[in-house]
Amino acid sequence: MSIKIYNSLTREKNDFVPIEEGKVRMYVCGPTVYNYIHIGNARPAIVFDTVRRYLEYKGFDVNYVLNFTDVDDKIIRTANESGEEVSSIANKYIQAYLEDVGALGVKKATHNPRVMETMEDIIAFIDDLIEKGFAYEVDGDVYFKPRAFDGYGKLSHQSIDELRSGARIQIGEKKDDPLDFALWKQAKEGEISWSSPWGKGRPGWHIECSAMAKKYLGDTIDIHAGGQDLTFPHHENEIAQSEAKNEKTFANYWMHNGYININNEKMSKSLGNFVLTRELLERHNPKVIRFFMLSVHYRNPINFTEELLENAENSFDRIKTAYFNLEHRKASSLNLVDQKDWLEKIHRFKKQFEAEMDDDFNTANAISVLFELTKETNVYLQLDQTSIEVINAFQKAFSTMLEVLGIEMTEDKEAKLLDEEIEELIEERNEARKNRNFARADEIRDMLKDRGIILEDTPQGVRWKRG
Repeated sequence: MSIKIYNSLTREKNDFVPIEEGKVRMYVCGPTVYNYIHIGNARPAIVFDTVRRYLEYKGFDVNYVLNFTDVDDKIIRTANESGEEVSSIANKYIQAYLEDVGALGVKKATHNPRVMETMEDIIAFIDDLIEKGFAYEVDGDVYFKPRAFDGYGKLSHQSIDELRSGARIQIGEKKDDPLDFALWKQAKEGEISWSSPWGKGRPGWHIECSAMAKKYLGDTIDIHAGGQDLTFPHHENEIAQSEAKNEKTFANYWMHNGYININNEKMSKSLGNFVLTRELLERHNPKVIRFFMLSVHYRNPINFTEELLENAENSFDRIKTAYFNLEHRKASSLNLVDQKDWLEKIHRFKKQFEAEMDDDFNTANAISVLFELTKETNVYLQLDQTSIEVINAFQKAFSTMLEVLGIEMTEDKEAKLLDEEIEELIEERNEARKNRNFARADEIRDMLKDRGIILEDTPQGVRWKRG
């Protein structure tokens, strides 16, 4: 089965056919680095990292580009308020971003281009658009003319007249049409700036991604991705700029992740209900946060509450417990050859997982397959005799699926200490029973039960799991 991607441009699922066999050119819009990222920024980082991981799992070589907007009104304002250089502010929050998403299991991009490092390419790009008649200069500002580009509005599925009705000319702007947008902004007093054919200034927001995508991925890319809020005007303007200059399709597949709601309200700084990622990482296991983010299909909105995150932690613990119970059972397993039906069942889980991921990277359904695998693992572990081959196959299935989801199945330091404590209490209970001190044995069982640990007395010994 081929991979199908819901393409925002066509508004339907399309078979994924890369430009170059075995290779994928993928561009993801990164953050504007003026502050620490919130969980709304973390969602696309996790979602599109998972898309990348699955494409690599399927054998593709992925050139993954995620940019940093390190020149922007917000960064300049932050720098002015703090008395720091713009570059210093940008460096600080780029490092913070990499730390935060790294904790969430996000792999390093192939390239992380920055505006400051791409200025020559941006200026040359704008100059070419002026030569071709798609842009014009007014008193040091340069504007792009959407009306000159046939097909403007095709990504957001709006006509040019509909878009025109909502456009306004701001005070101080000298553009010809309210729809025209800035490619280059004349420098204001005291602002960071670069020399250009139109005087000192800095680029507009939209042009940077067009220039970076061209530099690192070529005229046409396979997948362009970002948050739903970027569809218009950012991505719409990218298409217009890139296709006007290059005279080729800019991106074959457009992917957009849904919004995050906080307690059923859209997350917004104006509402004051946004949650910083690093604050969340201080309170919760990063693997659980990632697991939670992937428990809803990427195109759907996701509602964040502490209660839902706790539910995700309990669900993740069930998977983790099953995995480590397999490891615990290895010591008493045999080299059996008559359990091929279990191997076939495990293989079917793997194929089902792939089928769900092939269908527009449906991580929600893929996680449901993981739950079914967990359920069958627990059934298998109830057998009197277990096979090392089957246990290894179960563990490999878990590891493979979780690796695609970006979750490494290792015991956290805190959890490991807790497990050792549990094992010591179980050993003490065994000694108490051997000495016919049943009151102490029952006391230990009840103590563990209160902490969510369920004991199972089996012919192979005592096994435990988190309830």
